[in-house]
Amino acid sequence: MNIIPWFVFVIVCILIYISIRAFIRGEISSVRLEMRDSRFSGELFIVLLITYSLVILGFGMIYFILSFQGIILVEDGELRQVSILGSIIHSIYFSGVTMLTIGYGDITPIGIGRLIALIEALIGYILPTAFVMRLFQIGSRSRDK
Repeated sequence: MNIIPWFVFVIVCILIYISIRAFIRGEISSVRLEMRDSRFSGELFIVLLITYSLVILGFGMIYFILSFQGIILVEDGELRQVSILGSIIHSIYFSGVTMLTIGYGDITPIGIGRLIALIEALIGYILPTAFVMRLFQIGSRSRDK
C-alpha cells in the first residue's frame, strides 16, 4: 500500500479545514472589513469566492488522489478508463457540481467517495449561511462604532 496518496489526502483535508475555519472566523482578510452605507461587501464576496474555489479544488484533489486506490467516480453508470488529465478534470468537475449542490448525476461516486461527496455537499450548504452571518456581524460592528 502506497502511503504518499494518503499523506497528500490528509494535507489537502487540513488545508480545506483551515480555509473554511479562517473564512468563518474572518481571519482571511488582513485588513479589517467595514461596511459603509452598502449592504454588500466586495471584499467579503472575494473572500467567499476564493474559499469556494479552494474547497472545490481541494475536494477535487481528494477525489483524484483516492482514484489511485480504486475507482471513486463512475461516469454515466460505466467504469471508464481516462488519462490522468481526464481524471483531474472529472474530479474537479464533480467537486464543483457537488459543492454547488447542482448534482447533475452524470458522474457518480462509489465507495468512500459517497461519504466524501456528502461532506462536501454539507459544506456547500453551510458556507452561504456563514457568509450571511459574517455580513450581519460586520454590519453590526460598523453600526456600534
